[in-house]
Amino acid sequence: MAGNSTGKEFTVTTFGESHGKVVGVVVDGCPAGLSLSEADIQAELDRRIPADPKIVSARIEKDVPKILSGVFNGFTTGAPIAVMVENRDAESTSYEEIKDLPRPGHADYPAGIKYGGFNDYRGGGRFSGRVTVALIMAGAIAKKLLSKFGVDVLAYTTSIGKVKSDRKLSAEEIRKNRYRAATRCPDLACAEKMEEAIVNARKEGESVGGIAECIVLNVPPGVGEPMFDSLDADLAKALFNVPAVKGVEFGLGFEIAKLKGSESNDAYIVEGGRVSASTDNMGGVLGGLSNGMPIMMRVAIKPTPSIGKEQKTVNLSKMEDATVKVKGRHDPCVVPKAVPAVEAAVAVTLADHMIRSGYIPKVLERHK
Repeated sequence: MAGNSTGKEFTVTTFGESHGKVVGVVVDGCPAGLSLSEADIQAELDRRIPADPKIVSARIEKDVPKILSGVFNGFTTGAPIAVMVENRDAESTSYEEIKDLPRPGHADYPAGIKYGGFNDYRGGGRFSGRVTVALIMAGAIAKKLLSKFGVDVLAYTTSIGKVKSDRKLSAEEIRKNRYRAATRCPDLACAEKMEEAIVNARKEGESVGGIAECIVLNVPPGVGEPMFDSLDADLAKALFNVPAVKGVEFGLGFEIAKLKGSESNDAYIVEGGRVSASTDNMGGVLGGLSNGMPIMMRVAIKPTPSIGKEQKTVNLSKMEDATVKVKGRHDPCVVPKAVPAVEAAVAVTLADHMIRSGYIPKVLERHK
């Protein structure tokens, strides 16, 4: 997903830090001829921050994207596409106060060790959820590309803390309602309870995590590769690159371990002249290849580590035990902001695999 690995066709490289000047992305391998504008990318970025101020950080960036290369006369050229947004609302004072006090649950300590203390610690620097802006911009390009071939990527919230939605929702309900709720839960009645859980956690100086699901529709069978480049392995890798994700499962996931083969196997049927399956316990992937069924993923997202309660840590400059109470502006729950990032990670990976599998050509359309 990042860099230019051998065999990858659609590659993504991100740059920038939470409190640096900009956050940006370079997408290489996007076919020429895709209609693309800054408005397309803006539409995806606008989904990142919920409108309800009660459940999000007070840091509200405008996130206006600027395309720097790879687009000419409204179409992609086949050259690398560079896009950036400026950081205009960063406040770094509180991070200066705790620069020697690594926050429990954050990457502060291992990052400081890896980079010898030269890393940008403000707002978590490179390890902040802020860098998902770059991923979402890449995802905007990938989603528009996939839409040309009928592939639809839908991520949404299914639980916040102990509040869980058990309703079976149609794809149309998910598509219609997920961004109507600040929590990104398409079960609107449950979405209100989730919002209450987030607000209550904030009042207590606490935070909560949750689970996001992502369903992908209309992926043709045979997309993917065998061992080491399998579709589900690459999707999992991409999802684990979304900050705060601590678990990924497909289909029934860990629950499948409780079943017998006759219960877990997805029986094939002919439906409408096409091969289908009566169930989707495997989550749409077999042997690293798509099987034509919806691809279903579920990701576990940890509670925001930066909380208002005092926590134990160490003072690295004095090498002694200490405590830290995190100040500043932080989300009491990152799940709503993670939903579009999950969607983007999945879209980028699928775009790569569909190009590699020959479902997406190198030139999409020609214009005069």
